[in-house]
Amino acid sequence: MNNNNPQKLSIIEKIGYSLGDLAANLIFQTLMAFLAFFYTDIYKIPPAKASLVMLVGGFFGAFFNLIMGAIADRTNTRWGKFRPWILWTAIPFGVIALLAFSTPDFTESGKIVYAFITYFLLVIIYSANNLPYSALSGVITGDMKERNSLSAYRFVAVMVAQFIIQVLLLPLAISVGHGDKAAGFEKVMLVFAITGVICFLITFLTTRERITPPKEQKTPLKQDLADLMKNKPWLIMLALTILVFITLALKGGMNIYYFRYYLDEASQINFLNNIGFSNMLDSLSNIFGNAAFEEFRKPDSAPYATASIISAASTIAMIIGIFFSKPLADRFGKRNVFAIFLALSALCLILINFLSANSVPGVFALQTLHGFIYGITIPLLWAMIADVADYSEWKNKRRATAIIFSAMIFGLKIGLSLGGAISTGLLSVFGYDANALVQTPAAMSGIKMLISVIPGLIFIAGAALLFGYSINKEMEIRVETELKARRV
Repeated sequence: MNNNNPQKLSIIEKIGYSLGDLAANLIFQTLMAFLAFFYTDIYKIPPAKASLVMLVGGFFGAFFNLIMGAIADRTNTRWGKFRPWILWTAIPFGVIALLAFSTPDFTESGKIVYAFITYFLLVIIYSANNLPYSALSGVITGDMKERNSLSAYRFVAVMVAQFIIQVLLLPLAISVGHGDKAAGFEKVMLVFAITGVICFLITFLTTRERITPPKEQKTPLKQDLADLMKNKPWLIMLALTILVFITLALKGGMNIYYFRYYLDEASQINFLNNIGFSNMLDSLSNIFGNAAFEEFRKPDSAPYATASIISAASTIAMIIGIFFSKPLADRFGKRNVFAIFLALSALCLILINFLSANSVPGVFALQTLHGFIYGITIPLLWAMIADVADYSEWKNKRRATAIIFSAMIFGLKIGLSLGGAISTGLLSVFGYDANALVQTPAAMSGIKMLISVIPGLIFIAGAALLFGYSINKEMEIRVETELKARRV
């Protein structure tokens, strides 16, 4: 630690903090990318019922965030306000995540009830864990450059989790389940649950809270909520968070459907042959044995392999993009960088709509470019929310970090729930049939729209919102400087 600047963070603390997001995102990314597919194609819940489970369960979890924010802001322990919640929820999070992706043999009604209960519990425990974790970033340091750096570390960890989920989860589930995806999902989620618990414990042990409210501060919850309603930057960030996570849920949830049903299978096989996929399997089989990858030598596995390869390229590009985020934000301000690159990433998504079912290389190129451009925006959302907490303290002379973050995670849950419900609901409207080998033209057209034009337009709406966000680079500097003077 640099004693000349008590707000400067060590690399160990940045890595330790980031491991908490790695743990949470092993589950969160699975929810975004595979929950709809898991419910409809693995657990065999009808799409309309799966949509209802995700919508109702997600909304309950979203409203719990507001309660959790009030609880966390009023928690006082020798470990701080937010760190203890990471410790207390670590094991329950792992257990419930495993249950949510288990497939007990019930009737259709029993499956729906089981899915609802486990999803409801998962979003509740996620809130109790991730809300304090996110709020912790607002009290680890008040130095905005350090906060940008911490956010970059954090979202490299998020991208590692995304890489594991979008690239490796399905192949691993098929492989360890020997073709039985349900058994495979349970085994992989067990590993994720154990890994997550360990990472949460490391986060708890390596971080500390440096910014605390004045000891005399006794702010009623009613006052905290009134302050939020008058905080325009907070209202804009809430709306932006909802839009971003609707988009991520739509795009992520539809990805596997797009590769399985829309893209031409022969073109995908040709793409895999051109990139040397068979040689890659041979090399891996020499290390892990032939049985581990036998499922991926079957012709009908091409969509899963192609989806994993393209997701890998996109995720690696996102990680590269993240490293450009801090220097760009330091120079031009978070708001400007976020708006510009969110709009550019939307353009990449919309262009996918104009590719034919045979244009697998084109999909590869646009998904990878989208990954790089969107990666630049990834660390900025949560860093900007921490800035909003500072802005609220600066303006109202009261600090309420968790309630501000709780409202943002409320928006995240609403967006995730709406995105998941919209995707599964529209699949039903378009006539999607999980038992059909070939979907109707209407269903395939709908899948393509749900992965391209619709999420692209929502991203553009989010970028437009930022024109009204007043915390530009100059305001960031003013708030930081005046708060430092007050805290001396």
